[in-house]
Amino acid sequence: GIVFEEVRVRFDSFDAQSEFKRTIGAVSPTAKVPVLVDGDLVVWDTLAIAEYVAEMAADLPGAQPLWPLERAHRAHARSICAEMHSGFTALRSNCPMNIEAHLPEIGALIWRDKAGVRADITRLVTMWSALLHAHGGPMLFGAFSVADAYFAPVCMRIKTYALPVPAEIS
Repeated sequence: GIVFEEVRVRFDSFDAQSEFKRTIGAVSPTAKVPVLVDGDLVVWDTLAIAEYVAEMAADLPGAQPLWPLERAHRAHARSICAEMHSGFTALRSNCPMNIEAHLPEIGALIWRDKAGVRADITRLVTMWSALLHAHGGPMLFGAFSVADAYFAPVCMRIKTYALPVPAEIS
């Protein structure tokens, strides 16, 4: 129920003079995404954005909470978000984000040659399977939460590179 405008910026390169860097740099001190602009306020860290939006949603009548309601589940959700924020480096390094691509051949080579990617996927499958079982799905904590949003980039990498995961995960 939060009204927003999505602004898409085509990625051309990480070069400081690229159109992407100039456009994002005009609104974010880091010249990186994601960035949320709300009037004069600029929020540029994923967790800070999630917390800001969760607070906004809490103020809307009838809005779905963005963190699990139970304190222990909320702590668990924040833990896995923090793990995502700082972890899965082999997957993130070897499978760059490209939502327009379909790269199963490259994914097969990465899967064959990169033990770290296999370990990251194993950790994800273990985590997601346990959460889906514990909370009954369809999302990690039952209903949609910040945790699901956090793992969207990982889901895109799995899809782009056609990395093997069990059917209940894909």
